[in-house]
Amino acid sequence: MDRRVLFATLILLAGGATGVGVALFAFVGVDDATTEATVVWESEPAAGDDGTGAVVATVDGDPHLLRPAVENGSRVVTATVVGTDEAPWTAPISGPDAERGGGDGSGDSGGSSSDGPGDGPIGVSGLTAGTLGGDPVVALTTASGELVVIDAADGTERFAVDLGGPAGLRPAIGDLTGDGSREVAAVTTDGGVRVVDGEGDPVAEASLAGEISRRPLVVEPDAEDDERGGLAVLTTAGNPATVHMLDERGDTRWTTEPSVNPLSWNAADSRDGPVLALGGANGNIETLEVSDGSDRYEVKLQDRPIAVGDADPGRVYVGGSGSVWAVDLLDGEVVWKQQYGASTRINEPRMGDVDGNGERAPVVVNRAGGVLAMTQSGEVIARGDAGDIVAYGGPLFADVTGDGGDEVVVVADDGTAIAVDT
Repeated sequence: MDRRVLFATLILLAGGATGVGVALFAFVGVDDATTEATVVWESEPAAGDDGTGAVVATVDGDPHLLRPAVENGSRVVTATVVGTDEAPWTAPISGPDAERGGGDGSGDSGGSSSDGPGDGPIGVSGLTAGTLGGDPVVALTTASGELVVIDAADGTERFAVDLGGPAGLRPAIGDLTGDGSREVAAVTTDGGVRVVDGEGDPVAEASLAGEISRRPLVVEPDAEDDERGGLAVLTTAGNPATVHMLDERGDTRWTTEPSVNPLSWNAADSRDGPVLALGGANGNIETLEVSDGSDRYEVKLQDRPIAVGDADPGRVYVGGSGSVWAVDLLDGEVVWKQQYGASTRINEPRMGDVDGNGERAPVVVNRAGGVLAMTQSGEVIARGDAGDIVAYGGPLFADVTGDGGDEVVVVADDGTAIAVDT
């Protein structure tokens, strides 16, 4: 193809839903001159995870791949220095249920256990990487109802908290109170909410109607713009669901029932305040105002489920069947659409600095392990694949080659990590 950008007009049909918009956007074609990505590193597999539970944490300047796994019949978290065979630590997930059957640990691109109830180690959530008190940590919850936070440097347990109910959903780490210190928020599947500080001491708790099957979202306050933060929790109460925004004490600020049945969601900043972006089973994206829960817009992208991914100020990136979109957070305009991999499902897009220019831009991985790296304007800078694998999670990022740019790390459904140089 001689031209990178072909302009087209997309009429987004309302489909009977109020607020489903019309957008003019750029269709961005894959240029034949783009770089072919190559595999530069592959880890050993990690049994016990479907590839969605892994994260990358930086420890003393080195990227560590952290994966939930099963070793000798028990749940563990393993650390591997990306690009090497070095495995600095393995941390057991202790507790009364650690060596008997548990739940399946499923939930929002982060449920990581493929073990069925009663036939393997306890189910655990996907991992969440962050910092507490300046130290890199990784957090998870267990199906039996425990929040576990581990020091990413050496694998020691920082603290464990009883959540008072079944869990197995990925926790959140962020500055909920706006005091400069980060907290950890976790939920139970029966509607419980717990927030603790960096030492594991309680900050807030709540009990909500309905079940919870998606990870919570911390929306950090912005004192400079006089914007309140909060903890967003999605429950099955309502039709089709209810979004609850809690304050730093665990009190409800507002609730609302979205129009879409959300299979994925994320918090994002726009030019007119923070929003929650929900990806619907019907192929629509809907955004809600963090300030009061009001509906900003709903836009139809396709007729199949979509996966909401990372956002930069002003837009959010969304994956679907064979397509990825950049959607303007202010008005729902589709800024550009990129097609890749025929009708193969694309996992949630994420952002990394793959060319070392200091600018984070969207990267996607599809279920067949295909990798596509783009600029913020949607132009393709590299494409390739991670081999003959199945990938259920979005890309991770680490500088494996030492060139100053991120390589794309794809984790297969057997826990094998493959680093692709773009």
